[in-house]
Amino acid sequence: MTTTTHIVAFSGSLRESSYNTAAVKAASELLPENTTLELLDISVLPLYNQELDGEQTPKAVLDLAQKVANADAILFATPEYNYSVPGVLKNAIDWLSRQQPQPFAGKPAALMSASMGILGGARAQYHLRQIMIYLDVHIINKPEVMIASVHDKFDENGKLTDQSTRDFIGKLMSALVSWRVQLKS
Repeated sequence: MTTTTHIVAFSGSLRESSYNTAAVKAASELLPENTTLELLDISVLPLYNQELDGEQTPKAVLDLAQKVANADAILFATPEYNYSVPGVLKNAIDWLSRQQPQPFAGKPAALMSASMGILGGARAQYHLRQIMIYLDVHIINKPEVMIASVHDKFDENGKLTDQSTRDFIGKLMSALVSWRVQLKS
């Protein structure tokens, strides 16, 4: 019996022409067989406010938590802002981290980043790894996908044109599905 792997993806950028969102869209084209990918919308989340935890938790947060809980794996794509993850991504993680049961716990995940700089968002990825360790997310170590000089790798329509980057993203998605199978057994 063939099982389908459902991956939910977070883009750490709200910009309409975001390179990280474009990288997630490229990943959706490079999935292994029997795999689906859903890009989650974090733009609808209010700023985290502990006073809203519990019975007052916004519906958008509860819906997002349910999607993560139901997913088989997670893909994070993040730009690097000031050597770290963007506030909107951290806000989404903070909201979800407070939900019970904890939707991130035990999930396999993969990271990628895209940046116009030469490090490709490496520092943001390392901070994101630190955050997710506390939440018991099992992030794969390799391949590391850090898309440097991203503006040279996508066309004006947001299509990934760089073949080596496409290959790396394809390997990342295959590794994530394999990692999910390994963790499940």
